[in-house]
Amino acid sequence: MPHDLTPREIEVVRLISLGCSTSEAAKILGVAVPTADTHRTNAMNKLGVRKMALLTRMAIKHRITSMKDTLTPAEKRKRGRKKDGWN
Repeated sequence: MPHDLTPREIEVVRLISLGCSTSEAAKILGVAVPTADTHRTNAMNKLGVRKMALLTRMAIKHRITSMKDTLTPAEKRKRGRKKDGWN
């Protein structure tokens, strides 16, 4: 795993790189928003990035996600976003 990310950090990074907000990632994973925020912050620190765009770039670079990856139908339902054309 890149930079010793925990499995939960990897999940949060993947969801964020696919366009989810931290609160949407929390909803999908069934954790509190502050918990998801902590995982995101820890992952960003381990990867040495300070911006969300760079987090997405690192997720692709380290193969946490790919350009063709999308949210699963279950993830789309859990996040609760209406159809907005994104993922």
